[in-house]
Amino acid sequence: MGTVIDRLEVTRAGWRSRHSALHLAVTAAKRCLQQAGHAADDVDLLINAGIYRDRNLAEPALAALIQQDIGAHSEDPHPDAHGTFSFDVANGTCGVLTAMQIADGFLRSRAIRRALIVASDADPGHRMTKDFPFAPAGTAMLCTWRDGDAGLGTIHWVNRFDDADAYSATVELAGRRNVLRFDVAADLDARLADAAADAASQCLHEASLAVGDLDAIVAAPAGDAFRVALAERLGVAPDRITVADDARMHTGGLIAALALAAAGRVLMVAAGGGITAGAAIYRGDRPATADVVGVDPGSAIVTSR
Repeated sequence: MGTVIDRLEVTRAGWRSRHSALHLAVTAAKRCLQQAGHAADDVDLLINAGIYRDRNLAEPALAALIQQDIGAHSEDPHPDAHGTFSFDVANGTCGVLTAMQIADGFLRSRAIRRALIVASDADPGHRMTKDFPFAPAGTAMLCTWRDGDAGLGTIHWVNRFDDADAYSATVELAGRRNVLRFDVAADLDARLADAAADAASQCLHEASLAVGDLDAIVAAPAGDAFRVALAERLGVAPDRITVADDARMHTGGLIAALALAAAGRVLMVAAGGGITAGAAIYRGDRPATADVVGVDPGSAIVTSR
């Protein structure tokens, strides 16, 4: 028995939506539910793992806005009635893995039947960031509980607090605007790979597995330097590690990589600023996916696969 992924969705921004993380998340969430054959009200738990959002918005939680826009129990709650619980988690590239761990706890306790995890990032807008490095994209993952051998295993975490200076993103007041700025160490990918390899080793050891027993390795972030460094530490060829097909994807990178991975026994690995890294084994069929390109009102081009 375990938490299984029913559906994955990846949306790419068109020119009109490239500054709206909210629009990208809503589009991915709606499409994910539609293709899975569920109404928005079927979602018991909605977790947003995105970080960079419209106009550097801090409050309210973006998850609440997503819930409102997709129509998941958006009315005022009624006594003794079922609703949708929504909130944000902020853990960068590891956010999706963190959200999966939270959703797994809710599903395992049978408190919910269905969880929707979304992650999106976008340049916050004109003159609100300096050298924004990430691709505008939205992703969604629908999770349920299923009897049998399939599902999510224990997630193992590694924290390297001494490396906290390797990556930082801060919002500072510049004139009358909140401006987002980035500070990235030259050896960030190597440090991320070190932490990710440690988390992966702990995960494989507990599961009594070797790297050769895996059908796929899925990792985030998607940059080639990180993938090569992680492959070296795991003792595999870089092409054995699947990452998102856009190296600039950030919080949605793990979902985008899962959409490309083979079925079977999959090692999921994510690493991000902090430095924090997590790893887990996922056993199951490859979830159905649909890739959405050019997400602007009335101009979405959808290719199912």
